[in-house]
Amino acid sequence: MVLGIFRRVIFAASIFTVGLFSYMSNSVQAFETSARQTVVIDLQTGATLFDKDANAAMYPASMTKMMTAYLLFERLKNGGLTLEDTFPVSEKAWRKGGSKMFVKVGDRVQIEDLIRGIVVQSGNDATIVVAEGVAGSESAFAELMTRKASELGMTDTTFRNASGWPDPNHVTTARDLAILAISTIRNFPVFYKYYGEKSFSYAEIKQGNRNSLLYKGVGADGLKTGYTEASGYGLAGSVVRNGRRLVLVANGFTSVKARSSESERIFEWAYRAWGNYKLFSKDEKIIDAEVWLGTAETVPVLIQNDLLISMPRKARKKMKVTVKLEEPLKAPIEAGAKIATLVVAAPNFDTIEVPLVAGTAMKRLGPVGRLNEVVQFLVWGNKN
Repeated sequence: MVLGIFRRVIFAASIFTVGLFSYMSNSVQAFETSARQTVVIDLQTGATLFDKDANAAMYPASMTKMMTAYLLFERLKNGGLTLEDTFPVSEKAWRKGGSKMFVKVGDRVQIEDLIRGIVVQSGNDATIVVAEGVAGSESAFAELMTRKASELGMTDTTFRNASGWPDPNHVTTARDLAILAISTIRNFPVFYKYYGEKSFSYAEIKQGNRNSLLYKGVGADGLKTGYTEASGYGLAGSVVRNGRRLVLVANGFTSVKARSSESERIFEWAYRAWGNYKLFSKDEKIIDAEVWLGTAETVPVLIQNDLLISMPRKARKKMKVTVKLEEPLKAPIEAGAKIATLVVAAPNFDTIEVPLVAGTAMKRLGPVGRLNEVVQFLVWGNKN
């Protein structure tokens, strides 16, 4: 008996069943944008839909404040702080320039007001109040920020302050900020809502959220804008349509107007050009594989996790799903053992390979049974 590699075509393009499976894809369609660095990620599948210098070093400006808020959210979630707790305002915080919440030196400010002062008003002063309240100093807080970035997989990020104030060593990448945005959305659904608020008043001063997408009715509910002369205008944004969430980080725009219009255009393109396609459910049987010298003729081949993929709509029309395996399989077989590979392929799309496993255990025939199988094969040419 000679074992061989076989591919069985399961289906092409038009047949789908329910599923969900997280993966990363590097298949990115061509698209032009004036941003210097950009990345678009589908939150549900983890697929990268667009990438322009997403791993290039850049200055995050006020998008830094997402990490300041993240550390605050962590302490609220684990009970270390409450929204009603207060932090004192130091002279350093009060004197800080740039965008401000307008806290007053000597006052104590509630955590919930500080959150809104950071994510809605982009107050540099509010970030220092939080940094000093949590870690004692802004420099110590920046070390916590960098450490947390590393834990989240933001491998190219170093923070030097809590606000994004210009510093040559305060750097990140568009992809790292996307990781932070996605982690915020996933880990803190209760607190993420603050990013969608359009305005906040403090000290009798009302300020609007600088994220213009919130006002356009496009499904945006966050996250943070940024600007310094060195970084240009940037946005970490998220949009939800029909239950599908995309996350965008774009930086290096030359104006507020360009940031607004171009970010909206990128989201529109991503939703139009890419779709999510459900293929298989967890533990679904894909095929039955033939078995040699086993107590049964076949064993079910299962997928272990739900499978949902993001794919360019044009590529989907020529998608093929096949199973790669050596058949017949040799008994004995353990339940859960990897015995095949599911392959999803399409033109101009990075092939996805997913392991498949045996759905049941298969014992090997005893000596008499094996002899009978061999005789039948020699006489009749059949496997069993």
